[in-house]
Amino acid sequence: MVVASCENVIKRFTLKPVLEGITCYIEENEKIGVVGINGTGKSTMLKILMGLEEPDSGSVTWKNRSTRAYLSQMPDYREHRKAWEQVILDAPGSTGEIEPYEAVTSLMQMGIEDPDADVALMSGGQKKRVALAAALIRPVDLLLLDEPTNHLDAVTIRHLEDRLATYKGAIVLVTHDRYFLDRICNRIYEFDKGQLHIHDGNYAVYLEEKAARLENESAQARKRSSILRRELAWIQRGAQARSTKQKARIERFETLSAMRGPEAEQKITLETKSQRLGRKIIECSDVGMDYDKTLFDHFTYTVLRNERMAIVGNNGCGKTTLLSILAGELSPSRGEVVRGDTVKIGYFKQEFPEIPRECRVIDYISDIATYVETKDGRISASQLLERFLFPPDVQYTPVSYLSGGERRRLYLCGILIGAPNVLLLDEPTNDLDIQTLEILEAYLEDFDGAVIAVSHDRYFLDRIANRLFAFENGQIVQYVCSFSDYLDAAMQEDETEKRENRAGEERKRTKPRELRMSYREQQDWLHIDEQLQQLNAALESLDHEIEQNATDYVKLAELGEKREKVMSDIEAAEERWLYLSDLAERIEKTEKASKS
Repeated sequence: MVVASCENVIKRFTLKPVLEGITCYIEENEKIGVVGINGTGKSTMLKILMGLEEPDSGSVTWKNRSTRAYLSQMPDYREHRKAWEQVILDAPGSTGEIEPYEAVTSLMQMGIEDPDADVALMSGGQKKRVALAAALIRPVDLLLLDEPTNHLDAVTIRHLEDRLATYKGAIVLVTHDRYFLDRICNRIYEFDKGQLHIHDGNYAVYLEEKAARLENESAQARKRSSILRRELAWIQRGAQARSTKQKARIERFETLSAMRGPEAEQKITLETKSQRLGRKIIECSDVGMDYDKTLFDHFTYTVLRNERMAIVGNNGCGKTTLLSILAGELSPSRGEVVRGDTVKIGYFKQEFPEIPRECRVIDYISDIATYVETKDGRISASQLLERFLFPPDVQYTPVSYLSGGERRRLYLCGILIGAPNVLLLDEPTNDLDIQTLEILEAYLEDFDGAVIAVSHDRYFLDRIANRLFAFENGQIVQYVCSFSDYLDAAMQEDETEKRENRAGEERKRTKPRELRMSYREQQDWLHIDEQLQQLNAALESLDHEIEQNATDYVKLAELGEKREKVMSDIEAAEERWLYLSDLAERIEKTEKASKS
């Protein structure tokens, strides 16, 4: 059954068209991943599906009495509220009134241990967890998630994956996390130049189909070019007479000439040259840092020339603090950090400085450097912006016209135009589209200098890092392995510890637990047969009513929904009967054995 549908949806903003005639149908329990370059309308599409934004034309319809929940890209929690109060406020109203205990339970499931904490004082990761707790508090027919993995640590992302993989309802999510897309989604929506391309399958299938589609478009363009050359030769020879056949051929040539061939996919090219780097880069000696508590201590390490290092750990453990100390923006509580004379740091911050909204795109880059040296030679700031997917008509517009991801891409351009030889990257994957990340990863592989990244993006870290520094119990522990291998080992160790704790609790019990029914189970066992009879009678009545209204399609739809609900109740009651029947049989055998 279709949960939501869009018919010929068009949405334009002042600068450019975003959605051009989008048509799609979202089925029950579908898991849809939305991809595309920043600014192609992914977040806009989610808002339209939620009903938060109206299309300029076209229609959006939802299943009758359907429930929807929406997670925004970055929750705006500036008001001082307790976390559980914020969850109740943000929870989807269509699912009914939310009780405080439900809000607390949902927060605990998302790793928020203090439900009374003030949301206005929380970190970005904690705010995201609160927003997720609200969106996931009750199952809905359509769950819309905009960058759900942003600001979350890797362990939380893995738990979120497990939860969404078994979610009872349709999901449409925008994310740059390629592992997340590959595991969760069974359909990919790609937005490109206002158009929607739909691919059945996960992210790996999408990549295969997209490559085949682009190859097919190139073949068609080559065929069209060959026909045009033949037609052009005929036109240039000149027609001997203006017969109907010759006029038709001229018209054919004009039609082919007017047709637009497939546009080459836009790619970001990062080829700035870094400055020469000496032997000494960054040396840390017995570094420690305290705030209200000790974040880390006794950190000693010498950064190597072509270092590819990742700093990982849970939210709030001190990763960004360590990066700020390495950058020289923060002094450690203990120890010493020495930087080489030739070191030029490019620090890409998680919370990057606000760019004045009235500032033009070209002015922001020109203020940093008018020209930049690349492997191909010297290019202007305008040419560099074009390589970053900012065409000339966009370069002279205010920053306020850019999407959040486009502003983040502009900030990255500003960092790299300064030609750093040491890159410090704090959550660089947040809000960047997958195409940008692919090129950034390729750039970092060839970067002539040191790279130190804080990130929770498993795919990104697997691509760029060969050394990990993990925050564990107030210490920074070094590993030489991929991030995925480290995460698998850490989660396996956590599961082993939980099993050992459970086994320890079992050993503490000196007396075996008596096999018996609880009060609730006793009551259910007394009335389960009667309940099943009533449900089956209701099902027969509905089937009879459906037969009588075979031509009333509105009534049939209503009766069909009621029948689905009764069938679900019968299935649940039968499962309960099987469980209680088995339990009663085992109790009876135990009692007989004890008497004998």
